[in-house]
Amino acid sequence: MLTPLTGQVYEGLPGFEAHLQAELGIPTPSWGPLYYREHPAGRDQGSCFWNQNIWRTPFRLTFGSIAEAAAALRGIQRNWAPTLFTQFRRGALIQAQLPFLSTKPRPFPWTVPASPVGAWTLLDAHTLIASAHCSSPFPGGVITFEEDTKGPPSRAYLKLWEALVRFRTWPGPGDRCLDAGASPGGWTWALARLGAEVTAVDRAPLADRVLAMPGVRWIRHDAFTLKPEDLGPLEWLFCDVICYPPRLYEWIRRWLDSGLCSNFICTIKMQGKPDFETTRRFAAIPGSRVVHLYHNKHELTWMWGV
Repeated sequence: MLTPLTGQVYEGLPGFEAHLQAELGIPTPSWGPLYYREHPAGRDQGSCFWNQNIWRTPFRLTFGSIAEAAAALRGIQRNWAPTLFTQFRRGALIQAQLPFLSTKPRPFPWTVPASPVGAWTLLDAHTLIASAHCSSPFPGGVITFEEDTKGPPSRAYLKLWEALVRFRTWPGPGDRCLDAGASPGGWTWALARLGAEVTAVDRAPLADRVLAMPGVRWIRHDAFTLKPEDLGPLEWLFCDVICYPPRLYEWIRRWLDSGLCSNFICTIKMQGKPDFETTRRFAAIPGSRVVHLYHNKHELTWMWGV
């Protein structure tokens, strides 16, 4: 029997469960790493950020056999990814009867398939909860890439790749990009490989091999003291600066108000306790998305585009 649930399920982030609990106002998980909030307020979808995935349309299914459970899920849609915390063997047998869903590392650039990926878990041997629609386009909110261990000077490029995949577009040849807080150059390296023209701004220099890439120039400066008119029109602004979130917000507001940039991807880095207030200010900018990427740490990512 399938019973729709009236709330939403939030998949916790290992190590950051307290942040999610503070956002949701509930003290403990409902099921393993999953938090269920009954009748979520309308603000939830725009104010809950410290999660790996949100199950938007959850339902409870009671079933008699493994085949019955798999058939019920297949009857709703093709793609399903499990988040199991109990009944692991039984869960694996159900997943084995569902269409194969690859979780292998992806090349970049990679376009997310249009078909949605649902999420499900077992509560006991004959009960599961699931959702056909989720906030993350990746199975269980997880994506890994085929890494380059020689070119980039740091692994920071992985979160930029993930953000661009979620953005569903990326810079191309001739696009003008600003990379604020660029040193040692992981993001600049990733952008230059796409053929973009990158102005990297940081007080510290780029790695020599990144600075030598075509289309790259470095300005020794504090990016936040540069005005939009100092740099002129841009297709993309990227920022991975370590700073307090309010300072980032004020700088981004100046750029938005200038109208000189079309697309933004910025890391909101937390200094100590999470800054919920500034995060909500970013999310309140019309057209914004604030997410915790799989490759983020104690930080969130803000994305905006025309």
